[in-house]
Amino acid sequence: MPPAAEFYTRDHYSTKFELVIVMMCSMAGTLMQALDTTIANVALPHMQGDLSASRDQITWVLTSYIVAAAVMTAPVGWVAARFGKKNVLMISMVGFTVTSMLCGAATGLGEIVIFRLLQGVFGAALAPLSQSVMLDLYPPEKRGQIMAIWGMGIMLGPILGPTLGGYLTDNYSWRWVFYVNVPVGVAATFGLWLFFKDTVRNAALRFDWSGFGFMALGVGALQLMLDRGTTKDWFSSSEIIIECTVAGLGFYLFLVHMFTAKTTFIQRGIFKDRNFVSAQVLMFVVGAVLLASTALMPPYLQNLGGHTVTETGLLLGPRGIGTMIAMMLVGRVANYVDPRVLMSIGAGAMSWSLWDMSHWTPSIDDYRLLTVTVVQGFGMGLVFVPLQLVAFATLPGIYRTDGTAVMNLVRNIGSAIGISVTTTILSNSMQAIHDQLTAFASPFNRALGINAPSMMYNLFLPSGRSALDGAIQMRAAIEAYANDFLFMFYVTLVAFPIIWMVRRPAYSSSGNGRPHVEAME
Repeated sequence: MPPAAEFYTRDHYSTKFELVIVMMCSMAGTLMQALDTTIANVALPHMQGDLSASRDQITWVLTSYIVAAAVMTAPVGWVAARFGKKNVLMISMVGFTVTSMLCGAATGLGEIVIFRLLQGVFGAALAPLSQSVMLDLYPPEKRGQIMAIWGMGIMLGPILGPTLGGYLTDNYSWRWVFYVNVPVGVAATFGLWLFFKDTVRNAALRFDWSGFGFMALGVGALQLMLDRGTTKDWFSSSEIIIECTVAGLGFYLFLVHMFTAKTTFIQRGIFKDRNFVSAQVLMFVVGAVLLASTALMPPYLQNLGGHTVTETGLLLGPRGIGTMIAMMLVGRVANYVDPRVLMSIGAGAMSWSLWDMSHWTPSIDDYRLLTVTVVQGFGMGLVFVPLQLVAFATLPGIYRTDGTAVMNLVRNIGSAIGISVTTTILSNSMQAIHDQLTAFASPFNRALGINAPSMMYNLFLPSGRSALDGAIQMRAAIEAYANDFLFMFYVTLVAFPIIWMVRRPAYSSSGNGRPHVEAME
């Protein structure tokens, strides 16, 4: 690969100050987009009341954003190559900021669903483009530090989203979970307009409408199925069956088209790189565990542990600190330590934390909770940054923007599947365990009469039966959450063999003295 293709954007900047500003502004877009995947969740009950919506209707505030972002992530590479990264990044930043403001000002359910859909459309390009820009700006030997900075935005956003969302909702209004994006978006747009140098455009590119249509059909239907499956009781609902059929058909047609058509909007060459393909499997696992654990912990602490929203945020916040520490550490040692070793240590930390969480009860002391969550965040940070390095270490520069788009799409799909599967396991486990325990709640159970005689006497009263049912529900919920954490523990075990399938990147010097990337076994 010619050095010019590897470093063409860095040479356009005359000072380090310009590089830093461009990096910070592109990072701001990543942070906003990642934050908005979870920040609105805690505000849904307040939004439901203000907008006079049912529980099923208010979930479209989340569904519309997720589906739009997923569908529009895949063509980011083509759009950036055709119109230039600066134009696409600035339009996305402006659109995301404006739609965030409109979401906060919405007065009806229909308005906010439409604005959230547009927010997802504009936000889809922010994460992959910012990653591509930062990879372009810095040479391979500095990418450990750069991807650590980028990873803080993409990882801390979902982790801190519930904490920030809960604080803003409790102290101000649910509208501020959207308004908080406005000053950040304005500042980032202004910085990009002043300092970001545009990249080369290819005006001869033609858009692959067939490939995009098939991909949009598959991704959109899959996201709808995953988001609505739990509330619709999965395949007992005709809606879910239709969405599953459409998703399968869309992905089948897309794969056939991609491997038979002359030109496609996602270039086939990226799937010939072993590191990149292996990294997608690992990214799927990281996305599933990150978002699933983030979604499960707040209701666990609030509904079972009796913590307030603010207390829950303070207990979960340190997980982000663990992630930041790991990323700063990896940024320092990435060029000297085999990234496979770092990822293995990180995956081990994640596995241990989830195994420990499968033994939790609501009475867990704060010290143990904080220790385990910090270790979990530390493990995620150790996996995420080296994963970015090995994914793009041997991938030619011409595929980089397509690669970042695909990687972010895989992370989003992994997150959606992780949340849906764990939510289903939680619901089914609670029902099954409740039925099992109810069988023992009988006046004929001598153990119940001996160990809880007062409860036994109260079984003849409606209030006593209600209290006993509440105790059974609590126990069923505890065991159901334990099953979910144990399931995620087994998911992380998949990462270990995949980690050692990738090739270790190594740096050497090219003929003109500039570093380039090779691969070692």
